[in-house]
Amino acid sequence: MATATTAKMLSLEVGESIPPNTAHAVSVSLPTWKANVGYEEGEDWVLSKMKTGYPRFFIHKTIEAFAEAIVQRHGSPIEEAFLFPSHAVSARCVQFLRDQVQSLTAHSVRIVDLYPNAGLPNGAGNSDGASTKPIVSAVLFPQDHAKIAKTFWQHSGDGISSRRAEYCHDAFNEGRLTTKGVACEKSNAHSFISPSKGPRRYQKKDSVDLSAHKTSEATYGLEGKDSKQFVEERFGRNLDVSLAANAKLAIRRRIAGALTANVDLHEALKMSKPPARKAHVEGFSEDDVYLYPCGMSSIFNTHRTMMACRGPRKSISYGFPYIDTLKILEKWGPGCLFYGHGSSADLDDLEQRCEAGEKYLALFCEFPGNPLLKTPDLRRIRSLADRFDFAVVVDETIGNFINVHVLPYADVVVSSLTKVFTGECNVMGGSSVLNPQSRYYAELKEVMEQDYEDNYWPEDAIYMERNSRDFVSRIDRINTNAEAICDKLKAASIVKEVYYPKYSATREFYDQYRNADKGYGGLLSVTLRTTEQAVIFFDKLETAKGPSLGTNFTLSSPYVILAHYGELEWTARFGVEADLIRISVGLEDCADLVSRIERALAAASKTTGVEALTTKESLALSQVLQC
Repeated sequence: MATATTAKMLSLEVGESIPPNTAHAVSVSLPTWKANVGYEEGEDWVLSKMKTGYPRFFIHKTIEAFAEAIVQRHGSPIEEAFLFPSHAVSARCVQFLRDQVQSLTAHSVRIVDLYPNAGLPNGAGNSDGASTKPIVSAVLFPQDHAKIAKTFWQHSGDGISSRRAEYCHDAFNEGRLTTKGVACEKSNAHSFISPSKGPRRYQKKDSVDLSAHKTSEATYGLEGKDSKQFVEERFGRNLDVSLAANAKLAIRRRIAGALTANVDLHEALKMSKPPARKAHVEGFSEDDVYLYPCGMSSIFNTHRTMMACRGPRKSISYGFPYIDTLKILEKWGPGCLFYGHGSSADLDDLEQRCEAGEKYLALFCEFPGNPLLKTPDLRRIRSLADRFDFAVVVDETIGNFINVHVLPYADVVVSSLTKVFTGECNVMGGSSVLNPQSRYYAELKEVMEQDYEDNYWPEDAIYMERNSRDFVSRIDRINTNAEAICDKLKAASIVKEVYYPKYSATREFYDQYRNADKGYGGLLSVTLRTTEQAVIFFDKLETAKGPSLGTNFTLSSPYVILAHYGELEWTARFGVEADLIRISVGLEDCADLVSRIERALAAASKTTGVEALTTKESLALSQVLQC
C-alpha cells in the first residue's frame, strides 16, 4: 500500500522538484513520455513550468539570479556570466571559449573574482577559510557564446552549487564580497593554472551531535517557503560551516571503507585513524580519496591529472558510457578511441592497435555501464594496460563500492556521490580514489598535491555526510528490491529485454569483483516489444519520474530520450534503443514495488501495439498517444 510520501511523489506536476518542496533538489518531475519529449524539443508548456532541473543541465535559479546580479554590477547588457568556485576553473572555461571561438578578442572574455571580506565567517569560502582565494569566480563573455560556455559547465561539472550561490548572493547583496583587479590569464587547457596547494589534512575536531535522519512523510506534505525552510533545516541547512572539514573527513573514510557504522559525526571522528581497506590494497587509506563538487567533476579532473602526468595522449572509452564522459575525452586532449559495444572483439582491436605501436593515455569504463548494465572484462583490460602502458579509470557509481571492489584493477576509481551514496537527492558530490599500487601513483600523487583544489562547498559536504551515514545498510535492501522487479519484468510476455548485471551475458565479469554476500545494484533498464507499450508502461508506472539515479525512492525515466535525444540513431547502433526505460530502485516495500510494476505491465498489455519503428516514427507515435 502506497504511503503518503509515495502519493506526494506520484502527484508531482511537470517541473516540480524531486523530492518535492526541496530548494536544492537534484531531480525534476517529468511524469509522462510526452513531457520528456517536450522538454527535449524545448516546448514552452514544459520549460515554462521548470522550477529546477538536473544541476549540470539546468542552471539552478539561484545561480542564474546571482550571475545576473554580477553582470549588472560588473558587466554590460550584452554580457552573460557563468560562475565557478575558483579562478583556476574560470581560467579553464576562458581557454575553452577561446579554443572554440577563434574570433574572441583578449578583452571580450574576462574573469571577475569575488573574495570574502572580514564580514564573512571563517570557513565560508574554500576549506581553509582564507580570503586569499576567491569564494566565487565569474566568467563574463558576450551573450552570443552562452551555448559554448554552457558546454564547459555541463561537461566539466565544475560550476558552483546552488547552495554556494545562495550563500554568496546574499553576501554579495550585503556588501560582504569584494573584487580585486585580476586580469584574465591566458592558459593552456591541458596544463595546470593555479599552483594551489594540495588537500589539507582535515583536523579531527569535536563537533555537535548531528543525529542521523530519515525523510519524514510530513516533510513532503508541506507547501511554500515554510516547507523549504523545514526541509533544509532538517538536513542541516543552518549548521555551522566550520563542521565542513570534519564532514569531509568522515566522507573520505566512508569511501575508503573504513567507516561503515551509522554513527553521528562526533562519534565517527573520535575513532582512531582506521587501517587500510579490507580488500587488500596495500598502502591504501583515506589520504588517497579526493572530493569534488560532483561526479563529472571527478572524471573531468582525473582526465586532466592523467594528461599532466603522462602528456596529451588519446584516451579510450570502453563500453557505452554516460554522455558527458565521452564528450570530455573527445573535447579535451588529442581525442578518444570509442568502443561503444564494450565487447571482447573491441579489446581484440585495441590489442592489435597497441601491438602496432599506438599509444594511449588511459582507458575509461563504467562498472557496470549505463544504461545497458554490461560489465567490462577488467582483468583483460588490466593485462593490456600493464602490457602497453596505459592507465585504467573505472567509474563504479552504479556498482557502488559496497557491492563491488574494483580498485585493485584500476589506477583511479571515480564515483558520483550524488547518487546512491547520498540517496536523498538533495546534494551533489563526487570522488576520485587513487590506487597506491598503481605504476602511476607517485606521479599522480605529486600532481594532485600541487594542483588539487578543494572546491567542495562546506554546506554541501555537511549534507553529504549526514545523508551517507546509512549508506551501507541501504544497499542490501535496494539490491533485493531491484532483483524482485527484474524477476517480475522478465516473466512478462510484453517485455523484450531486461538489462541488469545479474542477467547480463557479462555477469561473470561482475561476479569477479562482487563483494561477498552483496548484490547487483539498484539500477535496471527494460525494453518492451512495441513502442506503444513502452509509452503506456512508463506513463502508468507509479514512481517518481525524472533524471538521476541512486535515490532512496524509486525513480524512472525514458533515459535515452533524455540523454541522447539528438543522436538516437547513433545510440541504436550500439543496442541502446530509443524507447528504453531506466528504473532506479529505492527503499520502498518490496511487495508494493512489485505490485506497481504489475499494474503498469497490465496497462501496457491491453494494447496490441505496433512492431519496431524507426526513431522518427517512434517519437511521432509517442506524441500521438499523449494527445
